[in-house]
Amino acid sequence: MTDETRLAVAALEDKTVNELRSLYEEVFDEVCRSRHKKYLVRRIAWRLQALDEGGLSNEAKQKARELAATSDLRMTAPREEVLDNVRRATPEEDGYVDWDPRLPPPGSFLERRYKGQMVRVLVLTDGFEYEGKRFRSLSKVAGEITGVSYNGFLFFRLGRRQK
Repeated sequence: MTDETRLAVAALEDKTVNELRSLYEEVFDEVCRSRHKKYLVRRIAWRLQALDEGGLSNEAKQKARELAATSDLRMTAPREEVLDNVRRATPEEDGYVDWDPRLPPPGSFLERRYKGQMVRVLVLTDGFEYEGKRFRSLSKVAGEITGVSYNGFLFFRLGRRQK
């Protein structure tokens, strides 16, 4: 890395967020959407070093574009030209929204023997019912039964692997 680049990177910490944003837009040639100073300093420093040392080869850039276009995980929204080539699948309607597969269907009972007594909890579509009280989570039910904070799935032994 040249001395000029080292000085430019060292001077980034002293700049304001607005100065960093304008420098980001100048260096990356795109609109800056962040106001996080540490993030901007790191990104600009990386870009200055990459420009100084030559950056990525054209083959590496092309491979990165191909991987990004087919990636399942995105940190930002895809560009319009990528969206035009995507086949969209419609989700299947099964009646339960965000239903945990470890839970039995609504109307079922969860049973467990605890301190010599049988505990029965009714599974509802919007929570659980135990001794006439409604609870939003299974952990709250387990806490009510045991008197301490307890994971509801562990207490009722749900989602365990079959041996």
